[in-house]
Amino acid sequence: MIRGGDINKGTVLLIKNAPYLVVEREFVNPGKGSAFARVKMKNLKDGSVLTQTIKTPDMVEDAVVETVDAQYQYSDGENFVFMNNTTFDTINVPYTLNDTLQYYLKEGESYPVVIWEEEPIDVKIPPKMVFIVAESENYIKGDTVSGATKPIVTETGLTVRVPLFIKQDEKIMVNTETNEYVERVNN
Repeated sequence: MIRGGDINKGTVLLIKNAPYLVVEREFVNPGKGSAFARVKMKNLKDGSVLTQTIKTPDMVEDAVVETVDAQYQYSDGENFVFMNNTTFDTINVPYTLNDTLQYYLKEGESYPVVIWEEEPIDVKIPPKMVFIVAESENYIKGDTVSGATKPIVTETGLTVRVPLFIKQDEKIMVNTETNEYVERVNN
């Protein structure tokens, strides 16, 4: 059990027998009455979002989750297949959990996999990742307007809008939460 005032972003709560990840937390201390936390949570099983107000002294059940470091191996069409870096066991993460993972997973890279009741429920993607530009159209210099962008496709299939000077085979950093270009990465 966890006190309402101790809930933070990243905490996993058990609500209606389902694990919910706290994605936003706002602490409110009104002039009258007791303080409370307004939390926005994502169901780690089906992806639904729930917003709830929890009074600071109230107790809420927290879910016991385990995070294991696992190396992404391949996709078999139905699952993303990982190998636990400690036990070398295979972890199958179903596509239905998060089909956008395909754009961020790179073979041979390690990612934290969240497990609840011996089932994978989430794969944590870093907030920023480096990708290689696989497809890019060339634009003529002088053909630009200030701040002009073009779409490119990374080696994983992710489409990102980048400045016109970015060329094929260059490395770029992308914000994985917004899918926005951050900067060009020099080797």
